[in-house]
Amino acid sequence: MVVRDRVKTETLDPKGVFIAFGIIIFWFTSLVFLLQWDFSWQNPLTYLVILVQMHLYTGLFITAHDAMHGVVSSNKKLNHRIGWIAAILFSYNFYWKLFPKHHEHHRFVATDKDPDYHASGNFFLWYFSFIKQYLSIWQFLLMAITFNVLKLFLPTENLIIFWMLPAVLSTLQLFYFGTYLPHRGESDNKHHSKSQEKNHLWAFISCYFFGYHYEHHDSPNTPWWRLWKVKEEQFG
Repeated sequence: MVVRDRVKTETLDPKGVFIAFGIIIFWFTSLVFLLQWDFSWQNPLTYLVILVQMHLYTGLFITAHDAMHGVVSSNKKLNHRIGWIAAILFSYNFYWKLFPKHHEHHRFVATDKDPDYHASGNFFLWYFSFIKQYLSIWQFLLMAITFNVLKLFLPTENLIIFWMLPAVLSTLQLFYFGTYLPHRGESDNKHHSKSQEKNHLWAFISCYFFGYHYEHHDSPNTPWWRLWKVKEEQFG
């Protein structure tokens, strides 16, 4: 009953829309600036903003993910539209292709029917299997077209460093903290999922609290920005 009440309250929480748009707007405005920035490889700030962009890309995917669980907005149309926008901005991912696969992951977690799982446990084999599940030729074509159009107006190096590279790094962040660590090896709980130790700052920086992965599977209708509370409630 406690979990059900929490889900109902948080699904209706209007902050979800503001947080989702905040991530999208922050990603977009920083990217616009960075694509025109006269950066230097000798400037340590260059490397920091690459990591920040990576984190914001991850935020786009997490926003699309929350929309798949219906927790961005209680308005279903708005919820799915925000999820669709966030997914498209993440290198032309298609929301309605991601949607069934993600719910298969929850339904068949850590089995041969789980599209996110690889029984070998090998990091590289698992990563490439994970990527193949979600990439399509249409994404490559759209990225290539966009790149070739944008480079007519913007520095090619900036496009690669601040638009393309953070997106690739973000897939590694999402995979490592949100799939590989939580689901590798054996887990003797009902969700077949591990959870990182309680450290809310690191949990946010590493992957928007999705290191608290058991908690996510146990309460899938809790938005990412509330997962730390689930960790507090379940494990103190």
